[in-house]
Amino acid sequence: MRVLAAMSGGVDSAVAAARAVEAGHDVVGVHLALSRMPGTLRTGSRGCCTIEDSRDAWRACDVLGIPYYVWDFSERFKEDVVQDFIDEYAAGRTPNPCMRCNERIKFAALLEKAIALGFDAVCTGHYAKVITDADGNPELHRAADWAKDQSYVLGVLTHEQLKHSMFPLADTPSKAEVRADAECRGLSVANKPDSHDICFIPDGDTAGWLAEKIEMTTGDIVDETGSKVGEHPGANAFTVGQRRGLKLGTPAADGKPRFVLEIRPKENKVVVGPEALLAIDEIRGIKVSWAGLPIAEVATGDEFDCYAQVRAHGDPVPAVAHMELESDDDGATRGNLVVTLTTPLRGVAPGQTVVLYQGTRVLGQATIDAARSLQRAAL
Repeated sequence: MRVLAAMSGGVDSAVAAARAVEAGHDVVGVHLALSRMPGTLRTGSRGCCTIEDSRDAWRACDVLGIPYYVWDFSERFKEDVVQDFIDEYAAGRTPNPCMRCNERIKFAALLEKAIALGFDAVCTGHYAKVITDADGNPELHRAADWAKDQSYVLGVLTHEQLKHSMFPLADTPSKAEVRADAECRGLSVANKPDSHDICFIPDGDTAGWLAEKIEMTTGDIVDETGSKVGEHPGANAFTVGQRRGLKLGTPAADGKPRFVLEIRPKENKVVVGPEALLAIDEIRGIKVSWAGLPIAEVATGDEFDCYAQVRAHGDPVPAVAHMELESDDDGATRGNLVVTLTTPLRGVAPGQTVVLYQGTRVLGQATIDAARSLQRAAL
């Protein structure tokens, strides 16, 4: 196949490209220039997609003997990922920018351009697996190394996108083996540290970065009963589950720490309460998509057993889900996802993504619109 290898400049994408070449594919490497922000040009930036990453990607392609290009997607990245991140926080939600980047850049804009240029697939260094069923339909599954599994952030991929996705690291049992493979191939990134944090906030100070983008207005911090217990410098600077930095003027009656339970941007209020009230029993999701063909229960609205995961490295918990279906004027069926958690989850916030699994298979995902605590509702 003609394969476009997305080269981040890290060891995973370099080894993935090498394995695609070794499998006999016609491979071309491309590095995505996603940000023109000065902070991402500094050596030592904690994210990915820096100038240094671009050079590392070029060196890897040189060793592999494949063509190398840099594609400028910075304007689309600014609009679809960075601005979305700002807008979501301004609305009191907690977004996942890596999920949006996979959805709108790496497997939408990039794949669209790749197919237009005659490529059959896009290859990345993600730890996930595409399995084809008996009818030839692709399914997304967890990688062999669950500690490095990235199927959660790929849960936004559609049936058509999965047909053109290649993940050569799927069956690799550990990151150590990937690094050993890179060293054997003479790739200079063999011992390069993993990227972390949000790539467009290179110093890791999300609150400080947001303060420059969103107008912050002082307001009240209230407890679960609505009583004022303090003031905040701006509700958008807080996240559900946060404990530190609340600076409450009124201590809790039981003397125990309080946690952020809810952000109310329209009222400019932050709601805090005891840790027990962070436990969420029901999730309602919008912008639902299915990774591959949806299971039969989606069309009928019937309940189905699954596991729900709300963070990239969070533990999946047993749940029962169903679609609340409705038909539009064109006869198309759409709806929202309702997930009832058998085991409550802590600190679930609107804007996060819930990804559903059955075994190792990713069923699909939704953006969390509301999270309900039965214990809190009883107050």
